[in-house]
Amino acid sequence: MLARIEAALGGVAGRRGGRGASRPGSRSSLAAGATAAGRRAWGGAGANPTVEAEYDSQLLWTGIVLLLLGLVMVYSASIATAEASRFTGSRASYYLVRQAVFLLVGVVVAMMAFQIPIRVWQQLSPWLFLLGALLLALVLIPGVGREVNGARRWIGLGIINLQPSELMKLFAVLYAADYTVRKQALMSSFQRGLLPMLGVMLIVGWLLLREPDFGAFVVITAIAMSALFLGGMRGQWFAGLLVLLAIGFVGLVRSSPYRMQRIFGFMDPWSDAFGKGYQLSHSLIAFGRGEWFGVGLGASVEKLHYLPEAHTDFLLAVIGEELGFVGVLTVIVLFALLVQRAFAIGRKAVELDRPYAALVAQGIGVWLAVQALINIGVNLGVLPTKGLTLPLMSFGGSGIVANCVALAILMRIDYEARQLGRGQGA
Repeated sequence: MLARIEAALGGVAGRRGGRGASRPGSRSSLAAGATAAGRRAWGGAGANPTVEAEYDSQLLWTGIVLLLLGLVMVYSASIATAEASRFTGSRASYYLVRQAVFLLVGVVVAMMAFQIPIRVWQQLSPWLFLLGALLLALVLIPGVGREVNGARRWIGLGIINLQPSELMKLFAVLYAADYTVRKQALMSSFQRGLLPMLGVMLIVGWLLLREPDFGAFVVITAIAMSALFLGGMRGQWFAGLLVLLAIGFVGLVRSSPYRMQRIFGFMDPWSDAFGKGYQLSHSLIAFGRGEWFGVGLGASVEKLHYLPEAHTDFLLAVIGEELGFVGVLTVIVLFALLVQRAFAIGRKAVELDRPYAALVAQGIGVWLAVQALINIGVNLGVLPTKGLTLPLMSFGGSGIVANCVALAILMRIDYEARQLGRGQGA
C-alpha cells in the first residue's frame, strides 16, 4: 500500500511536470531566478535538477510512520475499553477497525487534495473558513450538535461524528495566510490591517468557547498570530497582543470553576488523586512504570480502565508505559522532524516569491507543533489538562482526515516549488 502511495505521487508529479515543460515560456526571468533558488535549496549551485526527487520523501515517510504507529497504539490502548463496553458490542478490535477506516479515508482525501494547486486553495480559503464557522455554529444548535461528557463538539452524521473544530484548524491556516497576503500593504495599520482579523478570530473563539473547546481555541489563536507575525505585523503590536491574550486567559480561567479546578489539579494532582487530579496522576504513573524501554507492547496496566481517554487525549501515556522513554522520545523526534520539514518547505516558497504558499506551510508547522506540544505537556503534567489529541496518532476521524489533508497540502507546496526550481512552472 505504501509503495502504491509513493508511485501515485511520483506518477502525478511526473505527468504534471511533463506538461509544464512542454509549455512555451514567457516567464524566462522568473524561471531563471526560480531555478537558481531551487538549486540553492536542493543541492547547491551545481545541482542537477533532473535527478531531484518529485516530492519530499522525508516528509511523506515521517507522516506515514506517525499514522501507522498511532494505529498500533490506538489498538493497544483501546482493547480493554472496547471489550468492556456494550456500545462497541464487546469487540476488542472496534476502535482499531474504525481508526483504520479513518486512516484509509484520510489517505484517499489527501491524495485528492494533493491534486489541487495552491492558487486554488487560496481562492477557496475564505469560503472554507466561512464553512468552518457555520459548522461551529451548527454544533451549538440543540438536536444538531451531539453532546458528550458535557461538551457539544460533534455533529452526528449517522455512523460517524464530525468534529468541526478539527476542520477549522486547517481552514484557519488557509484563511490566515490568504488574509495576510491580501493585506500585506496594510500590515502597518492597526485599524485596516490587524483589527479585521482580530474581529473574525474573536467570533470563532466565542463559538469554540461555547462548546466549550478551549484547546482548539488556543491552537487556532496560535495559527492566526503566527500568520500575522510572519506576514510582517509590527513587533510592538505582537507583544501587546500577547499581553492581551495572557490577560484574557487569566480572565477565562477565573470565570470558570471547571477551568479553575483543572489548573489546580495540574499544579498538584496528588492532592486530589481520586478527583480533579485523577487523569494526570494515572498518566504520571504510566510514564513511571514505563521507565527506559517500557513494559512491552500491549502490557500496559493503566489502560485497563484506570486511565480515562487512553486512546485519545492520553495516548502518549500508554506509549510511555508500553514503549518507555525511548518510545516517547521517538514520537517527539518524529514531530520535530515533521515541523522542521514544514518550515523548510515554507522557506523554499519564500525564496521562490510565493508568500501564500510559504505562510500556509509555516502555519501547518505551527498548528502541528502547538497541538503536539500541548498534548505532550498535558500527558507529562507540565500543562493543565486540555481536550487536545495527539495529531496524526490519537483516535478520531475528523482529526485524522484534517491532518492528512494538511500533509497533502504541504506535499503540494513542496512539489510546486520543485517544479518552479526546474523552471517548469507549477
